[in-house]
Amino acid sequence: MWLKPEEVLLKNALKLWVTQKSSCYFILQRRRGHGEGGGRLTGRLVGALDAVLDSSARVAPFRILLQVPGSQVYSPIACGATPEEINQHWDWLEQNLLHTLSVFDNKEDVASFVKGKVKALIAEETSSRLAEQEEEPEKFREALVKFEARFNFPEAEKLVTYYSCCCWKGRVPRQGWLYLSINHLCFYSFFLGKELKLVVPWVDILKLEKTSNVFLTATIRITTHSKERDFSMFLNLEEVFKVMEQLADVTLRRLLDNEGFDLDPDLQAPSQITKRDLEARAQNEFFRAFFRLPRQEKLHAVVDCSLWTPFSRCHTAGRMFTSDSYICFASKEDGCCSVILPLREVVSIEKMEDTSLLPNPIIVSIRSKMAFQFIELQDRDDLVERLLVRLRQVHAGRPVHYHSSQEEDVMAQVFPSASVCSDHKLGDLAMVSSQNSEDSEEGTSLQLCPEAPKAVQQPSSGQSPDLRMSREQIKTSLWNDHFVEYGRTVCMFRTEKIRKLVAMGIPESLRGRLWLLFSVDAVTDLASHPGYYGDLVEESMGKCCLVTEEIERDLHRSLPEHPAFQNETGIAALRRVLTAYAHRNPKIGYCQSMNILTSVLLLYAKEEEAFWLLVAVCERMLPDYFNHRVIGAQVDQSVFEELVKEHLPELAEHLHDPSALASISLSWFLTLFLSIMPLESAVHVVDCFFYDGIKAIFQLGLAVLEANAQDLCSSKDDGQALMVLSRFLDHIKNEDSPGPPGGSHHAFFSDDQEPCPVTDIADLIRDAYERFGGQSVERIERMRCRHRIRVLQGHEETTKQNVLRVVTPEVSFPLEDLEELYDLFKREHMLSCYWEQPRPVAARHDPSRPYAEQYRIDARQFTRLCQLVSPWTCGAHTEILAERTFRLLDDNMDHLIEFKAFVGCLDIMYNGEMNEKIKLLYRLHIPPVVTRNRGSSFETYGIRLGVNLQAFQVLDLSATVLVLDGGL
Repeated sequence: MWLKPEEVLLKNALKLWVTQKSSCYFILQRRRGHGEGGGRLTGRLVGALDAVLDSSARVAPFRILLQVPGSQVYSPIACGATPEEINQHWDWLEQNLLHTLSVFDNKEDVASFVKGKVKALIAEETSSRLAEQEEEPEKFREALVKFEARFNFPEAEKLVTYYSCCCWKGRVPRQGWLYLSINHLCFYSFFLGKELKLVVPWVDILKLEKTSNVFLTATIRITTHSKERDFSMFLNLEEVFKVMEQLADVTLRRLLDNEGFDLDPDLQAPSQITKRDLEARAQNEFFRAFFRLPRQEKLHAVVDCSLWTPFSRCHTAGRMFTSDSYICFASKEDGCCSVILPLREVVSIEKMEDTSLLPNPIIVSIRSKMAFQFIELQDRDDLVERLLVRLRQVHAGRPVHYHSSQEEDVMAQVFPSASVCSDHKLGDLAMVSSQNSEDSEEGTSLQLCPEAPKAVQQPSSGQSPDLRMSREQIKTSLWNDHFVEYGRTVCMFRTEKIRKLVAMGIPESLRGRLWLLFSVDAVTDLASHPGYYGDLVEESMGKCCLVTEEIERDLHRSLPEHPAFQNETGIAALRRVLTAYAHRNPKIGYCQSMNILTSVLLLYAKEEEAFWLLVAVCERMLPDYFNHRVIGAQVDQSVFEELVKEHLPELAEHLHDPSALASISLSWFLTLFLSIMPLESAVHVVDCFFYDGIKAIFQLGLAVLEANAQDLCSSKDDGQALMVLSRFLDHIKNEDSPGPPGGSHHAFFSDDQEPCPVTDIADLIRDAYERFGGQSVERIERMRCRHRIRVLQGHEETTKQNVLRVVTPEVSFPLEDLEELYDLFKREHMLSCYWEQPRPVAARHDPSRPYAEQYRIDARQFTRLCQLVSPWTCGAHTEILAERTFRLLDDNMDHLIEFKAFVGCLDIMYNGEMNEKIKLLYRLHIPPVVTRNRGSSFETYGIRLGVNLQAFQVLDLSATVLVLDGGL
């Protein structure tokens, strides 16, 4: 533990302590007699002396001293009961302090700096312990008082947490306190008589990163438009960085991302954010991402336990997650076992008798006559009681309608569709179009025929159809065996074995049903909302709007080579699903690439099932992909670029321009490789996506780049790189597909090119899992959080540049001045968003509006800006003039004005001709701008403007002056 530095004379302790390590400023010592073989007598003598002279040494046989060269006075700064504990403190000093001290010229400054740092660490440890208590810690209250006094924010600016650290100014560190509030990052230091205050709004931060410099190995760097700031010497740098990431992400999403703001209720109450809330939020997001559950699903408890796994005949240690509608389990060993139990599938939750072999057990029984045994549950009684309450709520609020007869196929618990159009998959219909009526009856059976999606394509050279069908039957048999052992419903045990089966490729006959089960909530929605899809279709059909026009344009571009979409039956089904979804979710409506995804879903699932799969992909599995700005796709693209730099550094160095990689790989994420691979191969990728989520796309993308790394590094430009990847992806085949290979997607290759070697999709996916499958869900979510900051700020910079491009031709201000005015205008807008709750952010900042209208300010904000930048200031009359100017600029009378109007008015004041200034001044003194109860002297403003009224008789202003003098 760290000790409050107190001076001691080393010569008085030479007999009792042995030096083990030393540096120019620090000494690590061991109490004599501790850790010495055969030193029992010495230990007893020292122990006796300890009891009389230094009783604290009995519990701390190790210590670290601060020494100033040339002085006999030393200061203990840390002690430890074990070598591991004291070495941990020693390592921290070496990594965070030792190199820093060399910048000080005065030895006394060194001692003062180190003592101040140690005292700050002690205070931080104390506050951390107190923060764990339920009552508000006294230390936090003290920090809050100092924060308010030092930075003078309004009361609404809530302090979240604080840390002791150093802020670097060049090569000189400034020891102080870092305060993290809901809208700002603040730093305060008072060192050697110099005060330093630093305030950085979260919305100004472009990048957060952990770096190192020549002095320190671990530093947090904050990058804004104007400067980089380095902070170091944290007691727990990882914790601080995580809190910074979360606060920056939450604030930017709240203030700059309306689409995310509307979907996340927690963002709408920033004054309620605490450090505990951030930790709970991070855990909640991890829970939803790991099990791929809806955004509205709220985590209630995480409990350590063990689950009986019959396939391994033992209990598997892990954690139980309980939420509004689910009980989930994940083993501590990554990938070993996970289970998802929707409460609508649960029949009962019962406590079993407590025994030494089965401590605190409970049994969760589900409808498919399976039972899950959990043991070693803390607070079991309270947990079961809360689960039973939610179970009753789920069954009362969401009754599930089941089919009268249970199916006997491998997916018995996926209930038949009640589509308004048809119960058949389009794969079945495609087969019917080319076969006789006897075959059509077989094709429309409940279980999809294996050859259905590809049956009408012409045979080609390669493996025989019999061999392909044999492989398909082998895979089906493997899956049947797996269902017997691990379960066949959404409640199945999910292990590494099922991941390997998915990587091998899902059989055609099971693909649609397994997609439903893997997407978890799709099968829940299907069973819980009977008739919902039919109602949507009836409500949306026949309506004409911009979205339906876009859908109609893309209908015939969706898999045009596939027979299922060469007739009106398939086109009509696609139209219904897309239109129904646009009606369900008008915020998304329809985006390009949704048609391709929906077409593939319709090949393997019934129409209503395809609709719910589309809901799962757009709203849960690919969040923020299908909206106005496709923020989610850009974030994942940015994450992918970082993964490329990490795993393929040579290729990343060659592709030094990130936009080059984005132009190539963005479609991989938007269409899940469906638009750039042969269909029979791309559906194999979709198999992995439904089981592993976006992680599957990341690792497959890395595998594709690695397979072509040599050719990409030798490419001369982006066009050649695109050609290399396109040829490779076009020649990825599915050797196990029961149908013949599909045609090429790309027809722009010349005949004289060397033939590209064929790659089997199963081999490529296996390599992707083996080489790049180590990315955890938690790490991907943290990377998404960090890169979302960059993407949102990138959009802000684009908005700024577009606004300036529109405004620049209309004013006489130089570009540098316009940029400063824009920053001031945006800052004033943000200040209102920080603390003024009556006006919702969504009404003030709307990314879907024209660029120049995205940020707007009200009359009070306009007045503050006028007092700051307007040349027409006149003491007490300045506020009156600003109010009138605002009313003049507010053409639509919505009490808000945009940047273009603001800067246009300023341009007249600064750069306008004299007659333009007179005209503006005149308009400010006549109705409707002027009111009866508010008035001021016209001559006052004339004097301030230097206007000689007699010189403008040609303008015939004499009448105006008389009117103004008489009326005002």
